[in-house]
Amino acid sequence: MSNTPVIGVLALQGDVREHLIALAAADAVARAVRRPEELAEVDGLVIPGGESTTISKLAVLFGLMDPLRARVREGMPVYGTCAGLIMLADKILDPRSGQETIGGIDMIVRRNAFGRQNESFEAAVDVKGVAGDPVEGVFIRAPWVESVGAEAEVLAEHDGHIVAVRQGNALATSFHPELTGDHRLHALFVDMVRAYRTAESL
Repeated sequence: MSNTPVIGVLALQGDVREHLIALAAADAVARAVRRPEELAEVDGLVIPGGESTTISKLAVLFGLMDPLRARVREGMPVYGTCAGLIMLADKILDPRSGQETIGGIDMIVRRNAFGRQNESFEAAVDVKGVAGDPVEGVFIRAPWVESVGAEAEVLAEHDGHIVAVRQGNALATSFHPELTGDHRLHALFVDMVRAYRTAESL
């Protein structure tokens, strides 16, 4: 079995292309995922930024929400950025009407917590598990994590707020590492997927 994992990017909305490029740079085979049969063919999945309410509604419309929840429950590695972080939360503080999440991380999140689009900013973030200099985080209408449960590990904070979390095979950041050319977080995720594939094959 090749040790090059196949990682999907949920291609319903958001900065899909940038994630595909970052995953390829981190030595994964990257594919866009829009249908349940495409989801079934990947070893892990990135849920990009965008608008979490729209992603939620499109996931239901495309018949992806239930298969996504099932794969995450089964342990498929998943990485959510910005809106993707919201999609992986077990609870949203201020959900829009009809908004659903995939779940997978025992955390409560607040949408648009860092402000609106015109309040976007960049900041250096020290992320546990990422060696070297801090990661340059791009925060665009970014959420933050209000609180985490006992099984979730806080990987980073900014300005007193939790902005990166991991629980088992689920990883989430409030910011967009795919927009910076720094692929270390994607490399961390690719390593998580490799470890998952190795454990599955034993």
